[in-house]
Amino acid sequence: MEATASVSQTGRGSRMSGDHGLRFLMLTTFYPPLSFGGDAIGVQRLSRALVRRGHHVTVAYDADAYRALARDVAPEPVLDDEGVRVVPLESRWGMAGPLLVQQLGRPVVHQRRIRQLIDDGGFDVVNFHNVSLVGGPRLLGMAPDVVTLYMAHEHWLVCPTHVLWRHGRERCDGRECVRCQLTYSRPPQLWRSTGLLERELEHVDTLIAMSEFSRDKHREFGLRRGMEVLPYFLPDPAPGDNQVGAAPQERPYFFFAGRLEKIKGLDDVIPVFRDFPDADLVIAGDGDHAPVLRALAEGLPNVRFLGRIAPEALRRYYKHAIALVVPSVCFETFGIVIIEAFRQGTPVVARRLGPFPEIVEQSGGGELFESASELRAALHRLSSDRPHRQRLAAAGYRGYVERWSESAVIPRYLDLVRRAAERRGQDHLVERLASLEEVA
Repeated sequence: MEATASVSQTGRGSRMSGDHGLRFLMLTTFYPPLSFGGDAIGVQRLSRALVRRGHHVTVAYDADAYRALARDVAPEPVLDDEGVRVVPLESRWGMAGPLLVQQLGRPVVHQRRIRQLIDDGGFDVVNFHNVSLVGGPRLLGMAPDVVTLYMAHEHWLVCPTHVLWRHGRERCDGRECVRCQLTYSRPPQLWRSTGLLERELEHVDTLIAMSEFSRDKHREFGLRRGMEVLPYFLPDPAPGDNQVGAAPQERPYFFFAGRLEKIKGLDDVIPVFRDFPDADLVIAGDGDHAPVLRALAEGLPNVRFLGRIAPEALRRYYKHAIALVVPSVCFETFGIVIIEAFRQGTPVVARRLGPFPEIVEQSGGGELFESASELRAALHRLSSDRPHRQRLAAAGYRGYVERWSESAVIPRYLDLVRRAAERRGQDHLVERLASLEEVA
């Protein structure tokens, strides 16, 4: 059965062949609207930002993987995303295609189409993202003649389940991978014991971690290659950013936004609001753990569940919250919701774990907690001390502008491309990047 791909030839990227922009190919498992989490949004923001700077971007992703995992009917793919040419890889294999990738570590169904894209696209840079179901480790060696980057949105390089959450119940501090995969009802990946991933990574010029914490965690779990650190970002400040509408409710509230899973840590937050009657906890999101959380909140009128809400509505909830609560108990690679709150001038209260201390300390935009008593104290300070809250909010917004805005991060990304091109001796790419910087 022949795999197919839908291709748009009308995107702005395909019309700009006359300028000096570089040609980028993004290879990833998910891309909006056929996506689940923040990694796909990060790929989308990167791709759109590069197009705005005069580059040509093609994104190829595995639509089969989304359809196999989605509970609802899949939306229609977008083929031209603000000038980004989007190629959804599709076949009649259904779940069998992604399963073969997961088990064999190579793009069984879509290999011919991906090879055609790489050979015919004239790309200067191939950026691999979450490749777990679009091609696995074999994908990493399919573009040997161009600059290649790998962005570690999750811990897939060192963890078969991506999240370093062992047996579905605890943070991982040592490998028990086969038994852990069975706990998650996933067939073990035998290729992980063959050295395949390490060999294929040798074809990649630059590995990128999303935080210093994630880089260190990759090293701790055995990744021998060095990693650069490049964080997620949000679009630059715009005149309409503060025009988000009135507060969504009269009572003051703290806000949570994310998937409702055990690893997100709400089990530790909801009980605190039994003794916190002066403010609500408003929860946006849905997931497998939602019934447990709703049961935990039974009898608490100050805990509200919104379910899934649109991104534009999220901005209003961020803006008018006392603070965003970020209680994850797993090892995140970054914390996109933190910088989303900072962009709206809202401070955060985050668990002292993973990359959160790094982000809060770099910005000064929030408080950290470990215990329920520390969480309760932080909530009281932020709700009762308005000047303190305003200082944190201003610091967080400043951190977003200076560290996690598009204008702050994209030049660093292009510098990684430039340095990789220099190591390869591809002076023409270095010169083209320099000419674009002069124009900018």
